Amino acid sequence: MAVALTEEISRLMGVRQFDLDATASARLCEQLLAEGRYFALLAFRDGAAVGFAGMSEGHSLYAGGAIGTIQELYVAPSGRSAGVGAALLEAVAALARQRDWRRLEVCTPPLPEFARSLAFYEREGFAITGGRKLKKLV
Repeated sequence: MAVALTEEISRLMGVRQFDLDATASARLCEQLLAEGRYFALLAFRDGAAVGFAGMSEGHSLYAGGAIGTIQELYVAPSGRSAGVGAALLEAVAALARQRDWRRLEVCTPPLPEFARSLAFYEREGFAITGGRKLKKLV
């Protein structure tokens, strides 16, 4: 699902932003989960996985301690507009409370192609805090 997510983002943006290999990503996910550095939740519908949320824990002074960052959230087209994403975010919030995260953060590109994603997060209680996500490879 992470590969499907990154492919969809790249298609909507018209630029290949990611180059995920499914096998390598699965190995990395397994390793990060085992190390407690990554958290993943799956959503099922009629016995099939239709969504997932991947998170990491960070710490910041501005938030007053531990925060959870939703690194990936994906719902397959067959599960969209059916409450799957909202249920995933409810489960993410439960994990956040369990781990004593002070807040959750998520990033979505500030492009018209992602207006539905932004509206979804706002409906689920997220507020725009400004800024843009930047990256630098090291």
